[in-house]
Amino acid sequence: MIRYKFSKKQDQEFTATLKSRVNAYFQESGLNRDANTAMIVKSILLFTWYLSPYFILIFGGITSIPILMSLWVIMGLGKAFIGTAVMHDSLHGSYSKSQKVNFWMGLSAMIIGVDSLIWKIQHNVLHHTYTNIEDTDEDILPRIVFRFSQNQPKKWFHRFQHLYAPLFYCVPLLEWLTTKDFLKAFDYKKMRLIKPGATFRKELAAIIARKFFYYIFFVVVPMLVIPIPAWLTLVMILISSGVTGIMLAVIFQTAHVVPSAAFFKIEGEEVEHSWTAHQLLTTCNYGMNDKILSWLVGGLNFQIEHHLFPDVCHVHYPQIAPIVQQTTKEFGLPYYAVESFSDAVASHFHMLKELGRSEEYAGQPAYFTAEA
Repeated sequence: MIRYKFSKKQDQEFTATLKSRVNAYFQESGLNRDANTAMIVKSILLFTWYLSPYFILIFGGITSIPILMSLWVIMGLGKAFIGTAVMHDSLHGSYSKSQKVNFWMGLSAMIIGVDSLIWKIQHNVLHHTYTNIEDTDEDILPRIVFRFSQNQPKKWFHRFQHLYAPLFYCVPLLEWLTTKDFLKAFDYKKMRLIKPGATFRKELAAIIARKFFYYIFFVVVPMLVIPIPAWLTLVMILISSGVTGIMLAVIFQTAHVVPSAAFFKIEGEEVEHSWTAHQLLTTCNYGMNDKILSWLVGGLNFQIEHHLFPDVCHVHYPQIAPIVQQTTKEFGLPYYAVESFSDAVASHFHMLKELGRSEEYAGQPAYFTAEA
């Protein structure tokens, strides 16, 4: 893996000014950068959202297929929002100053079937450091069926990718639940992102233990206990995971795989701009005035603020967003945003459609560039 080097000469004043202003906001307001009471309440509500249907399924003795399916769909949504609003912050270390609290809240990864260390490497290290850089940011790997940027080869079937994308967006989570954590553990060992030897063996044992826990409680027990044929329960579990996968895909893809976001195919190891500018060039916000959306997706509609300040809990993003907007405006740097989640989804699928049709499609401006 190439470890790209961003310019340390570009945008130094912008970076220093932005950090200073955000730090001043927290100092002057007397607020901590981590979770507040609202975040704790949200966490409790989201765990309730996910686990309450589970216990109803296990102990309710329900045989109605529509009711059972509805409960599994509710669980699927709850799983997605725990991933975005609880697990995401805790694995970034932004839930609390206490590493113990972050660790315990990070165990939410286990109840949704994801290994925390593998997720941290793929998301925190590769995606956040090398956003939209070809062959390094694994979030934009084409995996044959997709063409996510003009740098990737176009196949004849990509002309249909905007149509089949929802179906394939179900797949990544199912991979996480089955093979991905194991395969990535070996990949990351080769890349020296996981140390070989005892560290690797410990991580492999942890993956096995966590998968065993997840499969026992969230697959085997429901198949044995719910009073309908086991195969039908398994189908419902797969549909539930599909719901989670689609939700997670559109939440994350609409921030980076959109017309305004830049994609880079870099020769060598040097990146001509700074890391801070890179995050602004490759990221787009959406629905910034939608409080319900922000609550559900863990502030990931403020993706710019998240990428610039991943150590800040998402409950603070709406307050620091105007600071980021004003500072980018002063220094002539972009701040991309679209008005709503539906606009973001539409732009994402429009981009998939155009990338499937045109060899040279290179995006277009966002619907608007937010003004402070």
